[in-house]
Amino acid sequence: MGRAFEFRKARKFKRWGNMARVFTKLGKEITIAAKAGGPDPENNPHLRALMQNAKKENMPKENVERAIKRAVEKDFSGYKEMNYEGYGPHGIAIFVETATDNTTRTVANVRSYFNKHGGSLGTSGSLEFLFDHKCVFHIVKKEDMSLEDLELELIDYGVDELDEDEGEVIIYGEFAQNSAIQKYLEENGFEITSSEFVRIPNDLKEVTAEQREGIEKLIEKLEEDDDVQNVFHNMKEDASEDEE
Repeated sequence: MGRAFEFRKARKFKRWGNMARVFTKLGKEITIAAKAGGPDPENNPHLRALMQNAKKENMPKENVERAIKRAVEKDFSGYKEMNYEGYGPHGIAIFVETATDNTTRTVANVRSYFNKHGGSLGTSGSLEFLFDHKCVFHIVKKEDMSLEDLELELIDYGVDELDEDEGEVIIYGEFAQNSAIQKYLEENGFEITSSEFVRIPNDLKEVTAEQREGIEKLIEKLEEDDDVQNVFHNMKEDASEDEE
């Protein structure tokens, strides 16, 4: 208990930078989900969850509708989801998730960011063992709700950690159990405000303030790329940032 909570605090203030980028990335996720499971959210749990995310981020309804419509257009070939793994400066492991319509462009860009900022791109799968792939659900806390009882109930569904924060309950579960957890929450009347997939580092590495500056430049460069959906790393966050 606690590792995921530390990770969540680190990410809390570092969502995708600005609203335009949030909408671009969410739009891609919605398009991918609609292409994979159909455009009707009633029959597509993943799309349903992403539409809830969009609502939480105040993404305009027309943006959501456009992203779903794109998935069913005849001339749309789809986005390819590709992961890239490498080491940043000072041995920090960095895992990059992308969604792209041009993998040649994407890999060239990602490699150039690593090279220019003192890192190196590794082979696919080389760093996956350093991160646990999890699904995360945020739900509204019900009155008189017992977190212990809920946790006991959800253990059978692959949930391994629950946190509470500002009236929300955050549920961490096995990536493969995402659909089962979502189904349980929906069928038992829990209001899901958002959900996401994350990669939580097994071990966090300490760095100096000077080292952090160089590593963050690489991470920021990666996050600014339109093809990049998420960037995960195993650098321990600055304690002063957690207190903001």
